[in-house]
Amino acid sequence: MSVLLADRVIQLAYDPGISPKGGGLPGLSVLKNVVNSINMFGIIAVVGALAVSLGVWAWGHHTGGHQAEANGKKGAVIAAGAALGLGAANGIVTFFSGLGSQVH
Repeated sequence: MSVLLADRVIQLAYDPGISPKGGGLPGLSVLKNVVNSINMFGIIAVVGALAVSLGVWAWGHHTGGHQAEANGKKGAVIAAGAALGLGAANGIVTFFSGLGSQVH
């Protein structure tokens, strides 16, 4: 029984020697351009969503529509969070990829 467990632990500790490498597949530059374009599209959409949310917030405040005001505030916070996430996406992935490469 203990021999099987030891063999299992050795199999789990095996290092396959795989690490990320740029330029290994054709079309990598095209994929990077597509992802950059999607990120830019998302940022532009967030700018529009923020403008609409701020308009709803102001309209709700000036007309006494408390629900519209609350929805405008909620939309503005969500748009700001989305902008933060889109802007920090590359750094977040790099950070966690670095942490993952330290696991042995």
